[in-house]
Amino acid sequence: MSDTPAPPVILGDEPGSFPHSVLAERHPAIIRQVREAFPYGPDVHRRLDALRESCAEGVVEDLPDTAPDRDRWRDWGLDTYAGRSWFDVPWLWSESYFYRQLLEAVGYFGTGPWRGIDPFRPFKLAELDAPETDAELTALDGLGARPAGERDRALLHGSLWGNRADLGFRLSDAQAQERAAVPALVADDSDTFWSLLPADDTARARTLCLVADNSGRELIPDLLLAAHLLAQGRCGRVVLHVKPYPYYVSDATTADVVDALRKLTGAPGAAADHGRRLWTAMAEGTLTIRAHPFSAAPLPCAAMPADLRAEFAQAALTVVKGDLNYRRLVGDSRWPPTTPFADVTAYFPGPVAALRTLKSDVITGLDAGTEAALVAAEGLRWRTGGTHALIQVRE
Repeated sequence: MSDTPAPPVILGDEPGSFPHSVLAERHPAIIRQVREAFPYGPDVHRRLDALRESCAEGVVEDLPDTAPDRDRWRDWGLDTYAGRSWFDVPWLWSESYFYRQLLEAVGYFGTGPWRGIDPFRPFKLAELDAPETDAELTALDGLGARPAGERDRALLHGSLWGNRADLGFRLSDAQAQERAAVPALVADDSDTFWSLLPADDTARARTLCLVADNSGRELIPDLLLAAHLLAQGRCGRVVLHVKPYPYYVSDATTADVVDALRKLTGAPGAAADHGRRLWTAMAEGTLTIRAHPFSAAPLPCAAMPADLRAEFAQAALTVVKGDLNYRRLVGDSRWPPTTPFADVTAYFPGPVAALRTLKSDVITGLDAGTEAALVAAEGLRWRTGGTHALIQVRE
């Protein structure tokens, strides 16, 4: 563990800040969209309306005694934060608990007819069926003829930039998709990434853990990267970590993995070949899914339980995708951007890589010149606009 002390965790109590806008604007927008996406009855409508009012002006409320995970949430801080304003508790915690309370409002964990129904599924399926997704799959047809190094880079960057396809992010920033991505990465440890996954005789015994972020248009390139690493003999097994229940609008669950594989296998051209190989890999056990409860915890990864720590310790590399997972990986604090990535991830039990487009204030591992140039060009917008990205690796 690094001796670098963490700054205070980020709260949402500063008007005009990005965290405050998420709590005050994004969450009510999500509630409205969920309310309109299903023919919920009056009871669900009342609970959703109450949650919307609570987010704006109320306080964090306890889960009902019947909630199957109430004791787990008490261990995760509910006893400490119940009764306090949503804006006055750690932002990571309040965001996560919002989604848990949203599931409570729609009866996801209840005994009624809405039990187990993903409230975000219409949005996920619409994205998966969008013309942009089909265009991206068509681009795979020409990939096989390119040199191996180009294929490596294309699939790694496809997984990285796929992180722009974030439904929750778009709800709070309507222009996010229209802004062009900046091609240069603010940090790029790609060479180290590939050095940890050499195509050699030891690869068959090598496990890669891939901590997924979003479903749909992001999950597909993640799956394609996994298929490529297996096919190129860079690892013998991929463990795909997904959320145990719907989370953060578009975060991937097991059902979303199945939807993505069906999209691939039903597509024309090379996409279908990739889909069939992935389907076979799951049947053979070289691609497996893990939905650990801690994947939806409102806590940094430094607090991971012993069984998860042991899994990551055995992996040749753990790839952590996306903005939320990055916040959990390094700690949701306003680190000085030049704080070494290796220092803040020193606790992690094995080699770890972050693939992330920047959508929140947290950032580490930049050199001073890069930070100064970004600030001079964009102020602080570069941190949250989703147009910059990074590949960071700690061996």
